[in-house]
This record gives sequence, C-alpha cells and structure tokens, in this order.
Amino acid sequence: MSLTELLSACEPGCGAVVAGDALDLLAELPDGSIPLIYIDPPFNTGRSQRRQVLRQADASEQASAVRRTGFAGREYAVVREALRSYDDRFDNYWAFLEPHVSEARRVLAEHGTLYVHLDYREAHYVKVMLDAVFGRDCFLNEIIWAYDFGGKATRRWPAKHDTILVYVKNPGAYFYDSASVDREPYMAPGLVTPEKAARGKLPTDVWWHTIVPTSGAEKTGYPTQKPEGILRRIVSASSRPGDWVLDFFAGSGTTAAVAASLGRRFIAVDRNPEAIEIMRQRLGPQLSSVLSV
Repeated sequence: MSLTELLSACEPGCGAVVAGDALDLLAELPDGSIPLIYIDPPFNTGRSQRRQVLRQADASEQASAVRRTGFAGREYAVVREALRSYDDRFDNYWAFLEPHVSEARRVLAEHGTLYVHLDYREAHYVKVMLDAVFGRDCFLNEIIWAYDFGGKATRRWPAKHDTILVYVKNPGAYFYDSASVDREPYMAPGLVTPEKAARGKLPTDVWWHTIVPTSGAEKTGYPTQKPEGILRRIVSASSRPGDWVLDFFAGSGTTAAVAASLGRRFIAVDRNPEAIEIMRQRLGPQLSSVLSV
C-alpha cells in the first residue's frame, strides 16, 4: 500500500509505521494534510543516542529551507549567525532540525498544531528557530513537563523537566478542545467549592507526570520512551476523533499507540530498525501497514 492509498483508506484507530528518513516521508505528504504533529527529536547533548543518528542537512536542503522575516524585520539567518558565533555545536543541530520543522509547517492543516518535545539544553535555541519558521504570532505555549525520578544533583538544582513548545499553523483558526482534556486535583481543594474539588481543574502549562515506570505495563525498554499520559493530553486537546496524527521521530510508538486508543489515525516514522520492530509489536491490530521510504 502506498502512502497516498493509506491516507484515503485507513480507518480511525489505525495507521502506518514508516521505516525510513523523516524528510523523505514528509516530502510525500500533501500540503495541509495533517491536523496534529508531535515530535521528540534527538537531543543535541553530545551523548550517544541509540534511537537516532543526527545527520547534518546538506547544502541543497539548507538552500531549500523556508526563509521568513521576523525579529523586527531581520532575516532569521542573521539570528542563526549570532547563535553560531555563540555556540557552534548548535549550528549542526539547527541544520539538522530546521528542514524537518519547515516541512512540518507545510504539511500541517490550517487548523493544525505542532508540539516539539525538547531537552532543557536546547529549548531556547529551538524556540528561536520555530519563531523564525512559523512566526512569533504562531507560538501558542511553552509546556513544562516536570517529573520526579532520575539522578540527584548536589551542586545545582536537579534538572527534572522537559520543555514542549507548541506552535499553530494559523493563530486565528487552530483547533483546541479543553473539554476533552483530563482534569487534575486542586492543590488546595479547600479553597474551591466541593463541586469544583470533585470535578478537578484543567491542567496549566506545567504538567506534573511521572516517567514511564520501570515495571509498568507500557514499558517497552526503548530509550527515551515518553509516558502515554503526556501524549494522551496532547492528542485529546489538539485533534478530533478520526484526525491524522503524525510523529516522524516515533521511537517506541507512544504517539501512535495513544492516537489509536483515542480513535485517531496515525503515521509513525523512524529510521531505526529497533524502533520499527518495537512499534510493530506494540501496535498490533491497530497497525494497517508497515511502509518504507
């Protein structure tokens, strides 16, 4: 089955895993075809990552990248040059990530939303890139996911959060359904009515959620796996039942698993054979096809 055939034939609750390069897959998607994109790109920390191999975009990719004017009329290339002079390690990461972000913007539906999940070391740099590609008026939220497990630093405040940057294609037309989002307990329930305390409150832009438990049912053993609860909140808020949800750094397939469970269609892309096999096993009957690009 081709990708075009999949888009027209796939039922809600099902989708495809695509083995190959994200840019190749994105090039096959029509403009404005995807309502929700979530990506968890490899973090530019200098550590070895089993999940992805960073490749620097070649000259043709950089030349074809979308160029937009922002930052009080300055070309964002000027801003990139300033960042390069400050931290040349980031230049490779920008060259790697920017073509993916530009293509994500192209394939987003007019009412669509992009979520970019980042390590705290890169969030400020990537925010500049996303402002440039999408426009600063398309920035919707900076979500902080705070958790409580991992190493304990003793010479600084322990780093216990990730950042999720949220951008929309059209700030006047994006879809957001707060009524479908899970609610949280009030931190001070005695300050609200019993009815409100029983119902709980809508989450803010700070999400307290544990990591994937080592012995939990959703644990796949894949490095960098994210918990289903985080993705469930994203998919519920920013897509409708039956919508397409795209993750082109799919890893263990959490985005696809959550999308299927909520009656969405999914496309999950990864170039790592280990990730493809884990997703094949994890998604089971929800998997309509495994494609290659």
